[in-house]
Amino acid sequence: MPQNNLLIAFGGVSPEHEVSVLTAIQAAHALSQSGRTLIPLYITKNGRWLTGPHLLDLESYKEIRQAEEQGVPCHFSLDGQGRPGLRTHPGGWLARPQWFPLETVLCAFHGAEGENGSFQGLCETYNLPYTGSGVSASALGMDKRLAKELCRRHDIPVVDDVWIREDHWVHDQEDLIQKAEKPGYPLYVKPVTLGSSIGVHRVENRDELADAIESAFRYDSSLLVEKAVHPLTEINCSVLGDDESLRASVCEQPLGKEELLSFEDKYMQGESGDAKGMASASRKIPAPISNEKSSEIRELAKHIFRLLGCAGVARLDFLLNKETGEVFFNEINTIPGSFSFYLWEASEVRFDRLLEELIQSAKKRHKIKNSRVRSHDINLLSQKAVKGLKGLKGGK
Repeated sequence: MPQNNLLIAFGGVSPEHEVSVLTAIQAAHALSQSGRTLIPLYITKNGRWLTGPHLLDLESYKEIRQAEEQGVPCHFSLDGQGRPGLRTHPGGWLARPQWFPLETVLCAFHGAEGENGSFQGLCETYNLPYTGSGVSASALGMDKRLAKELCRRHDIPVVDDVWIREDHWVHDQEDLIQKAEKPGYPLYVKPVTLGSSIGVHRVENRDELADAIESAFRYDSSLLVEKAVHPLTEINCSVLGDDESLRASVCEQPLGKEELLSFEDKYMQGESGDAKGMASASRKIPAPISNEKSSEIRELAKHIFRLLGCAGVARLDFLLNKETGEVFFNEINTIPGSFSFYLWEASEVRFDRLLEELIQSAKKRHKIKNSRVRSHDINLLSQKAVKGLKGLKGGK
């Protein structure tokens, strides 16, 4: 296994595509002195796989079409010895394909196919070490409804909600609106499998509720309608490690124009042209809450991280009622924007060290996986073939 080829995978078919690009470029900058060869895997908005050193330069994205044209098509493949790597297939008669064996894949996607377990499953198929949570934890973390339901079953406080599917909405709008209204306004409408506050609406009445539901269905086939926590303070905390060893960062209070942060609050407050991503948002670190409340949230974050089976680094978002002191789990980001490095730097972990921990954790989990029995040296099919198809009809 090569020791220095690190694939940074980012972009993807997702409304959070640009956020992913920023996170990847931040990571590449932090790893520039690591001694590794950084190989970009940029997945375009229409799903094309491209590589090329210019794709880790933010300036390239000022002319996105030109950046894509200069990119080299690529795909995962195995060499003659069964080792996984990245193979290029450039155009032109004289262009020769290249194959790069890979140490690890650093997953820097946000949302949709990159963060929901599907890309992780592809890495599993090719037996590639990859950072962050595995297939099941990634899928569970992306699905707000299932993550909340699991927490609810384990007595972790979550806000009451109504789950609405698009196929049900088409036939039972009035009934679903009445159910959603029961907790009383204001309410929040949220797509189930999106992040970065995309498609999230706060509504104050029935007309706004119906419009918000229709709008949310543009992004997802199912959504949640939740009772608003008021007066609200949003508190976030990051967790780093795996099931054997976990630690939580300091807490932060992100700041926005409204009680619940919008996409613009999170990603569009920095200076034009910078590469700060989520790190450019306004926030208070540490959060202005008591030590007791901070400890409660940090322990809850570690508990949820372990419950969902997460690994690597994640950011967990909580809703704090400022009057009652009640804390509710809101959602988990299994690949947080900017890898939440700003929370770890405030916890005395430099960004490059954070990334190194993610890489080493990925390699450790990969080694453990490959130490288990994954196949049998028995050709059962050869025995079945002796009997032929007629023999198979008698039983398994």
